[in-house]
Amino acid sequence: MTHFAAHARAATDALRDLFDPTPLQRNDYLSARYGAEIWLKREDLTPVRSYKLRGAVNAMRKVRTNRPDQKHFVCASAGNHAQGVAFACRHFGVKGTIFMPVTTPQQKIDKTRTFGGDTIEIVMTGDYFDQTLAASQRYCADVGAHFLSPFDDADVVEGQASVAVEIFAQLGCAPDLVVLPVGGGGLAAGVTGYFREVAPDVDFRFVEPAGGASLTAAVAEGAPVTLKRINSFVDGAAVARIGTLTYARLAWVRPEQVLLAPEDRICVTMLEMLNIEGVVLEPAGALSLDVLPQLADQIRGKTVVCVTSGGNFDFERLPEVKERAQRFAGLKKYFILRMPQRPGALREFLAMLGPEDDIARFEYLKKSARNFGSVLIGIETKAATNFNAFIAQLDNAGFSYRDITEDETLAEFLV
Repeated sequence: MTHFAAHARAATDALRDLFDPTPLQRNDYLSARYGAEIWLKREDLTPVRSYKLRGAVNAMRKVRTNRPDQKHFVCASAGNHAQGVAFACRHFGVKGTIFMPVTTPQQKIDKTRTFGGDTIEIVMTGDYFDQTLAASQRYCADVGAHFLSPFDDADVVEGQASVAVEIFAQLGCAPDLVVLPVGGGGLAAGVTGYFREVAPDVDFRFVEPAGGASLTAAVAEGAPVTLKRINSFVDGAAVARIGTLTYARLAWVRPEQVLLAPEDRICVTMLEMLNIEGVVLEPAGALSLDVLPQLADQIRGKTVVCVTSGGNFDFERLPEVKERAQRFAGLKKYFILRMPQRPGALREFLAMLGPEDDIARFEYLKKSARNFGSVLIGIETKAATNFNAFIAQLDNAGFSYRDITEDETLAEFLV
């Protein structure tokens, strides 16, 4: 056994003081759908509902072993890493200072405080994560604490590799394919590092949100690239730049191994897992499952492990998830309609709706001309093809309209 694998096993053994291995569950629904053996590595079922606890505990354990006088740790996070660090601080009995953006939802703040108890202090600063990160690093240097990176740290990567150690032991053999979500690259670097040593025939696919494709950019450039803009919806994986250390360990990845998941499509996957399987996943936790349709021809008859990386989902976001899922599936559209200002015009318009169509939004925006008024209208239906008949009737009746469903700028202000 080589060096990294041995250390990953040691990290895994150390975790047993905190929690049992997370379940590796064969999913009958997905297995039947794809004609494959689909297994879910349920990292959404750790004590903090994400794999981040593994890396935080391992890094803290090794620092405490090598420098027992170091009793103060600092991190910056708005989510899972903060909760993992808080849990680890309480376990080791050390002080933790956790910096969070002022925009962090109260639910995440409360959960972090619950996990850390009296061992941690939460500092709210910065409107954006970059500001929070800079403040935390300045503070860390000033007080001589140890900064715990969420991914770009060798000990964190080693801790995340415990996911692979458990998969190999639970399955009893090497899978054909492992599908991994990617944000900063810590999980991907750890899991692939272990399997490439102990079972080099295992294949991999990496999934990142379309609005945060930092691995895709790095593979294309041959080095980490800072994205000019990211979509923060998949908050657990929306990273503007993959880690320097983690990319160095993933430099062998080929472009065809990296898949992108559109944010709205992820919402469809989240609702499907919730409604059919009763599994609550956060957006990042659904990434590995979201690309299975794209892999259908490649995985038939194979053993596939999908890592569901987190389940810290705030149900206050459920209406947004449902809205995005409906729009992606073509079941909901928004139009700006020029409505003639004459008796019977509204009745005429309503008659165009089919038996499965429903008005979800109806709002006069502005009287744009003496004889016409602009209306924002949202329509839900049960089959995407129903919109074909509806639009055909609008055209035949001579109504002037604009479909703004995919217009991000207008939708941001109006919907």
